[in-house]
Amino acid sequence: MDSVFKALADPTRRLLLDRLREHNGQTLSELCERLEMARQSATQHLDVLVRADLVTVVRRGRERLHYLNPVPIHEIEERWISVFDQPRLQVISAIKSKAEEYAMTSIPSYVYVTYIRASAEQVWHALTDADLTARYWGHANISDWQPGSSWEHRRVDGSDAVDVVGKVLKAEPPERLVITFEDTPDTEPPRDPSVVTFLVEPHQDIVRLTVTHENLPNVEMRNGISDGWPAVLANLKSLLETGDVLPQAPWEMSTTNT
Repeated sequence: MDSVFKALADPTRRLLLDRLREHNGQTLSELCERLEMARQSATQHLDVLVRADLVTVVRRGRERLHYLNPVPIHEIEERWISVFDQPRLQVISAIKSKAEEYAMTSIPSYVYVTYIRASAEQVWHALTDADLTARYWGHANISDWQPGSSWEHRRVDGSDAVDVVGKVLKAEPPERLVITFEDTPDTEPPRDPSVVTFLVEPHQDIVRLTVTHENLPNVEMRNGISDGWPAVLANLKSLLETGDVLPQAPWEMSTTNT
C-alpha cells in the first residue's frame, strides 16, 4: 500500500491516471502531448505508477501502451471505505457509471494484471487445457490452439451448452495467446467479436499474467467482464498455487451482493 499512496500523493501522477481513465492505452508520446511535459519527466512519473501497479505497460509491436490498472485502488476501497458506507457509495457509483455510459463515444479496452507463483508453462497449460479451464472457469475451453483454429467455451454443468465461440489469432507458447470472443451463431443481433490477449511474462519463480480485452461493443459488456475476469483469474491463481480452486465460485459474489 505504501507505494500506491506515494504514487497517488503527486498531482502530476494523479493527472496521468486521469488521462488514462479518459482514454486508456496511450503511448508515452500521446501522454506527453496532452500534459505538455518532457518525455523524461513523464517517464519518471510513469515508472512510479508502474512500480505501484497502478499502470500496466503492454507492448504492441514497437509501441508501449499504458493502461490504468484499477486493482490497487479497488483494494484501498475494500479496506477502508466499503465496510463503512458501501450501500450509499454503490448508489452514487451506479448513477455516475450510467452518466458516463451516455457520455462515452468509444469503449476503452479492459486490462487486468495478476501475479502467480508458477512457471510460464504451467500458466499456458492452465489457459489451454480443457479439463483445467473446466475446474477454475466452470467452462471447458476446447480447441487445438493453433492459429486460425476455432475454440468453444462449453459449459460443464451437463448441458454441453456453448456460451462463447471464437478464433485463435495468435498462439506463441508459453508467452502469448490471442483469441476472439464471439457470440454463438443464434445470437441476435450479431455483433463484431471482441479480442482477448493473454500475455505471460515469467520472472524467476513467478509469472505476471496480463489479460487485455479489446473491441468491446458497449459499456454493459465492459462492466460484465470487469466482474468476470478478476473472478476467473483469482480461481486460476488459487488452482496453480494451492492445487485447488477457491472454496466458492468467486463470480457468484457479484450476483449475491447486488
